[in-house]
Amino acid sequence: MINKDDSVVSGELENTNEEAMELSLRPQRLSQYLGQKRVKNEMSIYIKAALKRDEALDHVLLYGPPGLGKTTLAFVIANELGVNLKSTSGPAIEKAGDLVALLSDLDPGDVLFIDEIHRLAKPVEEILYSAMEDYYIDIVIGEGQTTHAVHVPLPPFTLIGATTLAGQLSAPLRDRFGIVEHMQYYSVDELEKIVQRSSEVFNTHIAPEAAHELARRSRGTPRVANRLLKRVRDFAQVKDEDTISLETTNHALKQLQVDDEGLDLTDRKILKTMIKGYNGGPVGIRTLAANIGEDMETIESLYEPYLLQHGFILLTPRGRMVTEKAYAQLNLPIPNED
Repeated sequence: MINKDDSVVSGELENTNEEAMELSLRPQRLSQYLGQKRVKNEMSIYIKAALKRDEALDHVLLYGPPGLGKTTLAFVIANELGVNLKSTSGPAIEKAGDLVALLSDLDPGDVLFIDEIHRLAKPVEEILYSAMEDYYIDIVIGEGQTTHAVHVPLPPFTLIGATTLAGQLSAPLRDRFGIVEHMQYYSVDELEKIVQRSSEVFNTHIAPEAAHELARRSRGTPRVANRLLKRVRDFAQVKDEDTISLETTNHALKQLQVDDEGLDLTDRKILKTMIKGYNGGPVGIRTLAANIGEDMETIESLYEPYLLQHGFILLTPRGRMVTEKAYAQLNLPIPNED
Protein backbone atom coordinates (compact mmCIF):
# COMPACT_ATOMS: atom_id res chain seq x y z
CA MET A 1 0.00 0.00 0.00
CA ILE A 2 1.33 3.44 -0.97
CA ASN A 3 1.47 6.05 1.76
CA LYS A 4 0.31 9.28 0.12
CA ASP A 5 2.00 11.27 2.85
CA ASP A 6 5.38 9.83 1.89
CA SER A 7 6.68 12.72 -0.20
CA VAL A 8 9.76 10.82 -1.36
CA VAL A 9 7.75 7.88 -2.67
CA SER A 10 5.06 10.02 -4.30
CA GLY A 11 7.76 12.23 -5.85
CA GLU A 12 9.48 9.19 -7.33
CA LEU A 13 6.17 8.00 -8.77
CA GLU A 14 5.49 11.39 -10.31
CA ASN A 15 8.94 11.41 -11.90
CA THR A 16 8.41 7.90 -13.25
CA ASN A 17 5.03 8.85 -14.72
CA GLU A 18 6.51 12.00 -16.26
CA GLU A 19 9.38 10.04 -17.83
CA ALA A 20 6.97 7.42 -19.18
CA MET A 21 4.83 10.18 -20.67
CA GLU A 22 7.86 11.79 -22.34
CA LEU A 23 8.85 8.44 -23.85
CA SER A 24 5.33 7.81 -25.14
CA LEU A 25 5.41 11.15 -26.97
CA ARG A 26 8.24 9.80 -29.13
CA PRO A 27 7.22 7.74 -32.17
CA GLN A 28 8.87 4.34 -32.47
CA ARG A 29 8.57 3.80 -36.23
CA LEU A 30 8.81 5.91 -39.38
CA SER A 31 5.09 5.33 -40.00
CA GLN A 32 4.36 7.03 -36.64
CA TYR A 33 6.80 9.90 -37.19
CA LEU A 34 4.84 13.03 -38.15
CA GLY A 35 6.33 15.63 -40.47
CA GLN A 36 9.70 15.69 -42.27
CA LYS A 37 8.14 13.84 -45.20
CA ARG A 38 11.13 14.12 -47.53
CA VAL A 39 13.58 12.98 -44.87
CA LYS A 40 11.31 10.06 -43.91
CA ASN A 41 10.91 8.91 -47.50
CA GLU A 42 14.64 9.00 -48.17
CA MET A 43 15.56 7.27 -44.90
CA SER A 44 12.99 4.55 -45.58
CA ILE A 45 14.74 3.72 -48.87
CA TYR A 46 18.24 3.75 -47.35
CA ILE A 47 17.14 1.54 -44.44
CA LYS A 48 15.40 -1.00 -46.68
CA ALA A 49 18.43 -1.16 -48.98
CA ALA A 50 20.83 -1.69 -46.05
CA LEU A 51 18.62 -4.47 -44.67
CA LYS A 52 18.44 -6.18 -48.07
CA ARG A 53 22.23 -6.11 -48.37
CA ASP A 54 22.58 -7.18 -44.73
CA GLU A 55 24.95 -4.24 -44.19
CA ALA A 56 25.24 -1.49 -41.65
CA LEU A 57 23.42 1.67 -42.72
CA ASP A 58 25.75 4.38 -44.01
CA HIS A 59 26.61 7.12 -41.51
CA VAL A 60 23.89 9.77 -41.12
CA LEU A 61 24.16 13.48 -40.33
CA LEU A 62 20.96 15.22 -39.19
CA TYR A 63 21.10 19.00 -38.96
CA GLY A 64 18.67 21.82 -38.34
CA PRO A 65 17.31 24.01 -35.52
CA PRO A 66 16.72 22.41 -32.10
CA GLY A 67 13.45 20.68 -31.26
CA LEU A 68 12.69 19.29 -34.73
CA GLY A 69 13.05 15.61 -33.81
CA LYS A 70 16.66 14.75 -34.67
CA THR A 71 17.14 12.62 -31.55
CA THR A 72 13.75 10.96 -32.01
CA LEU A 73 14.57 10.15 -35.64
CA ALA A 74 17.86 8.53 -34.58
CA PHE A 75 15.97 6.18 -32.24
CA VAL A 76 13.39 5.47 -34.97
CA ILE A 77 16.17 4.57 -37.43
CA ALA A 78 17.66 2.11 -34.93
CA ASN A 79 14.22 0.56 -34.38
CA GLU A 80 13.67 0.19 -38.13
CA LEU A 81 17.08 -1.48 -38.47
CA GLY A 82 16.34 -3.76 -35.51
CA VAL A 83 19.61 -2.87 -33.74
CA ASN A 84 20.72 -1.31 -30.47
CA LEU A 85 21.41 2.39 -30.10
CA LYS A 86 24.09 3.89 -27.87
CA SER A 87 23.49 7.58 -27.20
CA THR A 88 25.89 10.32 -26.10
CA SER A 89 26.76 13.93 -26.92
CA GLY A 90 29.81 15.77 -28.18
CA PRO A 91 30.59 17.58 -24.89
CA ALA A 92 30.26 14.30 -22.93
CA ILE A 93 33.14 12.67 -24.84
CA GLU A 94 35.97 14.51 -23.14
CA LYS A 95 38.92 12.36 -24.23
CA ALA A 96 39.81 9.80 -26.84
CA GLY A 97 39.47 6.94 -24.35
CA ASP A 98 35.78 7.77 -23.84
CA LEU A 99 35.10 7.35 -27.55
CA VAL A 100 37.18 4.17 -27.77
CA ALA A 101 35.09 2.67 -24.94
CA LEU A 102 31.86 3.54 -26.76
CA LEU A 103 33.01 2.14 -30.09
CA SER A 104 34.40 -1.05 -28.55
CA ASP A 105 31.01 -1.77 -26.94
CA LEU A 106 29.11 -1.81 -30.26
CA ASP A 107 27.75 -4.98 -31.86
CA PRO A 108 27.65 -5.38 -35.66
CA GLY A 109 25.09 -3.03 -37.20
CA ASP A 110 24.53 -1.02 -34.02
CA VAL A 111 23.88 2.73 -34.06
CA LEU A 112 26.04 5.22 -32.17
CA PHE A 113 24.17 8.50 -31.80
CA ILE A 114 26.20 11.63 -30.99
CA ASP A 115 24.15 14.74 -30.32
CA GLU A 116 25.83 18.16 -30.68
CA ILE A 117 28.51 16.45 -32.74
CA HIS A 118 29.94 19.84 -33.73
CA ARG A 119 31.23 20.16 -30.15
CA LEU A 120 33.54 17.13 -30.30
CA ALA A 121 37.10 17.81 -29.20
CA LYS A 122 39.57 17.68 -32.10
CA PRO A 123 41.57 14.66 -30.82
CA VAL A 124 38.30 12.76 -30.35
CA GLU A 125 37.05 13.74 -33.79
CA GLU A 126 40.23 12.50 -35.47
CA ILE A 127 39.74 9.01 -34.01
CA LEU A 128 36.36 8.91 -35.70
CA TYR A 129 37.86 9.22 -39.18
CA SER A 130 39.27 5.70 -39.42
CA ALA A 131 36.39 4.30 -37.36
CA MET A 132 33.83 5.66 -39.82
CA GLU A 133 35.73 4.83 -43.01
CA ASP A 134 37.44 1.51 -42.32
CA TYR A 135 36.00 0.32 -38.98
CA TYR A 136 39.20 0.39 -36.96
CA ILE A 137 40.98 2.64 -34.49
CA ASP A 138 44.65 2.97 -33.64
CA ILE A 139 45.39 3.95 -30.07
CA VAL A 140 48.69 4.64 -28.35
CA ILE A 141 49.19 3.12 -24.91
CA GLY A 142 52.04 3.11 -22.40
CA GLU A 143 54.61 5.76 -21.58
CA GLY A 144 58.23 6.36 -22.51
CA GLN A 145 59.98 3.28 -23.88
CA THR A 146 56.85 1.14 -23.39
CA THR A 147 54.77 3.34 -25.69
CA HIS A 148 53.26 1.39 -28.59
CA ALA A 149 50.33 1.55 -30.98
CA VAL A 150 47.44 -0.89 -30.74
CA HIS A 151 45.26 -1.63 -33.75
CA VAL A 152 41.64 -2.24 -32.70
CA PRO A 153 39.21 -3.58 -35.33
CA LEU A 154 35.57 -2.51 -34.97
CA PRO A 155 32.33 -4.13 -36.13
CA PRO A 156 30.47 -2.35 -38.94
CA PHE A 157 28.30 0.30 -37.29
CA THR A 158 26.27 3.39 -38.11
CA LEU A 159 27.17 6.77 -36.68
CA ILE A 160 24.25 9.20 -36.50
CA GLY A 161 25.39 12.72 -35.73
CA ALA A 162 23.01 15.56 -34.89
CA THR A 163 23.86 19.24 -34.92
CA THR A 164 22.17 22.61 -34.89
CA LEU A 165 25.25 24.21 -36.44
CA ALA A 166 26.35 22.16 -39.44
CA GLY A 167 28.66 24.96 -40.53
CA GLN A 168 30.84 24.35 -37.48
CA LEU A 169 31.61 20.76 -38.51
CA SER A 170 35.07 20.28 -39.97
CA ALA A 171 35.17 19.30 -43.64
CA PRO A 172 36.93 15.94 -42.98
CA LEU A 173 34.19 14.87 -40.55
CA ARG A 174 31.31 16.18 -42.64
CA ASP A 175 32.60 14.41 -45.76
CA ARG A 176 32.51 11.03 -44.01
CA PHE A 177 28.73 11.07 -43.68
CA GLY A 178 27.16 9.26 -46.62
CA ILE A 179 23.64 10.47 -45.74
CA VAL A 180 23.07 14.13 -44.91
CA GLU A 181 19.54 15.28 -44.04
CA HIS A 182 18.34 18.81 -43.34
CA MET A 183 15.45 18.91 -40.85
CA GLN A 184 12.92 21.61 -41.73
CA TYR A 185 10.43 23.54 -39.61
CA TYR A 186 7.00 21.86 -39.42
CA SER A 187 3.84 23.19 -41.02
CA VAL A 188 0.89 24.29 -38.88
CA ASP A 189 -1.12 21.25 -40.06
CA GLU A 190 1.67 18.88 -39.01
CA LEU A 191 2.02 20.55 -35.62
CA GLU A 192 -1.74 20.42 -35.14
CA LYS A 193 -1.65 16.64 -35.54
CA ILE A 194 1.25 16.45 -33.08
CA VAL A 195 -0.69 18.55 -30.53
CA GLN A 196 -3.74 16.29 -30.90
CA ARG A 197 -1.62 13.16 -30.48
CA SER A 198 0.22 14.58 -27.47
CA SER A 199 -3.05 15.58 -25.82
CA GLU A 200 -4.15 11.94 -26.02
CA VAL A 201 -0.88 10.85 -24.40
CA PHE A 202 -1.52 13.43 -21.65
CA ASN A 203 -5.05 11.99 -21.16
CA THR A 204 -6.64 15.31 -21.96
CA HIS A 205 -8.79 16.77 -24.73
CA ILE A 206 -8.23 19.90 -26.78
CA ALA A 207 -10.70 21.62 -29.08
CA PRO A 208 -9.67 21.60 -32.78
CA GLU A 209 -9.53 25.40 -32.93
CA ALA A 210 -7.39 25.47 -29.78
CA ALA A 211 -5.02 22.85 -31.22
CA HIS A 212 -4.73 24.93 -34.40
CA GLU A 213 -3.92 28.12 -32.46
CA LEU A 214 -1.35 26.32 -30.33
CA ALA A 215 0.26 24.83 -33.45
CA ARG A 216 0.29 28.23 -35.17
CA ARG A 217 2.29 29.77 -32.31
CA SER A 218 4.75 26.90 -31.81
CA ARG A 219 7.55 28.26 -34.04
CA GLY A 220 7.29 25.29 -36.42
CA THR A 221 8.80 23.12 -33.67
CA PRO A 222 7.27 19.99 -32.06
CA ARG A 223 9.25 20.46 -28.84
CA VAL A 224 7.79 23.94 -28.41
CA ALA A 225 4.29 22.67 -29.24
CA ASN A 226 4.48 19.97 -26.57
CA ARG A 227 5.92 22.38 -24.01
CA LEU A 228 3.18 24.93 -24.62
CA LEU A 229 0.51 22.21 -24.55
CA LYS A 230 1.63 21.18 -21.06
CA ARG A 231 1.32 24.73 -19.78
CA VAL A 232 -2.03 25.37 -21.49
CA ARG A 233 -3.27 22.10 -19.98
CA ASP A 234 -2.39 23.49 -16.52
CA PHE A 235 -4.55 26.58 -17.11
CA ALA A 236 -7.43 24.43 -18.37
CA GLN A 237 -7.18 22.08 -15.40
CA VAL A 238 -7.34 24.95 -12.91
CA LYS A 239 -10.49 26.15 -14.71
CA ASP A 240 -11.93 22.59 -14.53
CA GLU A 241 -12.27 22.41 -18.31
CA ASP A 242 -12.90 18.92 -19.68
CA THR A 243 -11.68 20.12 -23.08
CA ILE A 244 -9.02 22.79 -23.54
CA SER A 245 -10.82 25.72 -25.16
CA LEU A 246 -9.57 28.37 -27.57
CA GLU A 247 -10.30 31.04 -24.95
CA THR A 248 -8.12 29.29 -22.36
CA THR A 249 -5.39 28.68 -24.94
CA ASN A 250 -5.26 32.36 -25.89
CA HIS A 251 -5.25 33.42 -22.24
CA ALA A 252 -2.47 30.97 -21.33
CA LEU A 253 -0.29 31.99 -24.28
CA LYS A 254 -0.75 35.64 -23.35
CA GLN A 255 0.40 34.87 -19.81
CA LEU A 256 3.38 32.97 -21.25
CA GLN A 257 4.18 36.05 -23.40
CA VAL A 258 3.98 34.12 -26.66
CA ASP A 259 2.58 36.46 -29.31
CA ASP A 260 0.50 35.72 -32.40
CA GLU A 261 3.64 35.00 -34.47
CA GLY A 262 5.11 32.63 -31.86
CA LEU A 263 7.71 35.17 -30.70
CA ASP A 264 8.62 34.88 -27.03
CA LEU A 265 10.24 37.30 -24.61
CA THR A 266 13.79 36.60 -25.83
CA ASP A 267 12.84 36.97 -29.51
CA ARG A 268 11.37 40.38 -28.79
CA LYS A 269 14.38 41.31 -26.67
CA ILE A 270 16.67 40.53 -29.62
CA LEU A 271 14.60 42.62 -32.01
CA LYS A 272 14.16 45.55 -29.59
CA THR A 273 17.90 45.60 -28.83
CA MET A 274 18.69 45.82 -32.53
CA ILE A 275 16.08 48.52 -33.12
CA LYS A 276 16.56 50.74 -30.06
CA GLY A 277 20.26 50.23 -29.53
CA TYR A 278 21.52 50.03 -33.12
CA ASN A 279 18.80 51.66 -35.26
CA GLY A 280 17.82 48.30 -36.68
CA GLY A 281 21.32 47.14 -37.46
CA PRO A 282 23.57 45.90 -38.80
CA VAL A 283 24.66 44.27 -35.55
CA GLY A 284 27.33 41.60 -35.07
CA ILE A 285 26.40 38.39 -33.27
CA ARG A 286 29.00 38.94 -30.55
CA THR A 287 27.67 42.43 -29.80
CA LEU A 288 24.08 41.20 -29.79
CA ALA A 289 24.89 38.31 -27.44
CA ALA A 290 26.64 40.62 -24.98
CA ASN A 291 23.71 43.03 -24.97
CA ILE A 292 20.97 40.50 -24.24
CA GLY A 293 22.98 38.21 -21.96
CA GLU A 294 22.83 35.08 -24.13
CA ASP A 295 25.71 33.11 -25.62
CA MET A 296 26.27 33.33 -29.37
CA GLU A 297 25.55 29.64 -30.02
CA THR A 298 22.13 29.88 -28.36
CA ILE A 299 21.18 32.87 -30.51
CA GLU A 300 22.49 31.24 -33.70
CA SER A 301 20.87 27.85 -33.15
CA LEU A 302 17.70 28.59 -31.17
CA TYR A 303 16.43 32.06 -32.06
CA GLU A 304 18.03 33.28 -35.26
CA PRO A 305 16.80 30.52 -37.63
CA TYR A 306 13.15 31.21 -36.82
CA LEU A 307 13.55 34.99 -37.01
CA LEU A 308 15.32 34.62 -40.37
CA GLN A 309 12.86 32.18 -41.91
CA HIS A 310 9.86 34.27 -40.88
CA GLY A 311 11.30 37.51 -42.19
CA PHE A 312 11.98 39.40 -38.97
CA ILE A 313 15.73 39.79 -39.57
CA LEU A 314 18.16 39.65 -42.47
CA LEU A 315 21.76 38.50 -42.60
CA THR A 316 24.14 40.91 -44.33
CA PRO A 317 27.95 40.89 -44.69
CA ARG A 318 28.10 43.52 -41.93
CA GLY A 319 25.75 41.75 -39.49
CA ARG A 320 22.08 41.23 -38.64
CA MET A 321 19.40 43.76 -39.59
CA VAL A 322 15.73 43.89 -38.64
CA THR A 323 13.04 44.13 -41.29
CA GLU A 324 9.90 46.26 -41.54
CA LYS A 325 7.94 43.19 -40.41
CA ALA A 326 9.79 43.31 -37.07
CA TYR A 327 8.88 46.98 -36.54
CA ALA A 328 5.24 46.18 -37.31
CA GLN A 329 5.18 43.17 -34.97
CA LEU A 330 6.56 45.26 -32.10
CA ASN A 331 4.32 48.24 -32.93
CA LEU A 332 7.34 50.47 -33.38
CA PRO A 333 7.64 53.26 -35.99
CA ILE A 334 9.83 52.54 -38.97
CA PRO A 335 12.67 55.11 -39.22
CA ASN A 336 12.33 57.83 -41.89
CA GLU A 337 8.68 56.93 -42.40
CA ASP A 338 6.33 59.88 -42.66
